[in-house]
Amino acid sequence: MPDKPVNELYNAAEDLMDKKDYKEAARQFEEVERQHPYSQWATRAQLMEAYAFYEAMDYDNAITALDQFIQLHPGNASTPYAYYLKALCNYERLADVRRDQSFALNALKELQDVVSRFPETVYAKDAVLKIALVNDHLAGAEMEVGRNYMKQKIYTAAVGRFRTVVEKYQTTSHVPEALHRLVECYLALGIPNEAKATAAVLGHNFPGSEWYEDSYHLLAENNMTPEDDKESWIDKVWHAIY
Repeated sequence: MPDKPVNELYNAAEDLMDKKDYKEAARQFEEVERQHPYSQWATRAQLMEAYAFYEAMDYDNAITALDQFIQLHPGNASTPYAYYLKALCNYERLADVRRDQSFALNALKELQDVVSRFPETVYAKDAVLKIALVNDHLAGAEMEVGRNYMKQKIYTAAVGRFRTVVEKYQTTSHVPEALHRLVECYLALGIPNEAKATAAVLGHNFPGSEWYEDSYHLLAENNMTPEDDKESWIDKVWHAIY
């Protein structure tokens, strides 16, 4: 069967995209590459094939196509977009915080890659915003595990999770609760100095937070008050961060 004209193939693929028949569009863009591998249309079709897979939520095939495009066209003007779209393929698969976080970790790595490789692009600006959301998601996952450990009274393991939030995800919305949960855990473990020091950090940095009120009342019930402690890990970590 003779090859069809390249513009006819490409336009047919775009028509399928307009109809939201993304899987068939991907197949049609692949046909552009197969029949006209050395044409300028083939390069565009490679990227559009990946985008069609992305729209079809077939993220694995999209990543495969994007990796091929990046490898074959590292200097192409559309390569920054290819990196960005690859990051989105993992970002769109952010799972519930109770599930495996491998997609979130991959998305974070790839979004950071976009920012470092193409800092002046619009893709980098959007990647920065998405990095913050991924970090918040990862912090939420740590909090969920920590809370479950607390329910089981496995306080040492819970402390590890909440410390991770404070140390690695300190710009997220989960930090005030993480600090309060640490106060709870330290009291349960019989480590009052750490509880008082952590509550002090919570009070200095989030004085209007409901979590500080809870910590303050919890200490009061135990005849304690928040108290700075320069020897505490929380004081050292917090000042190292801020």
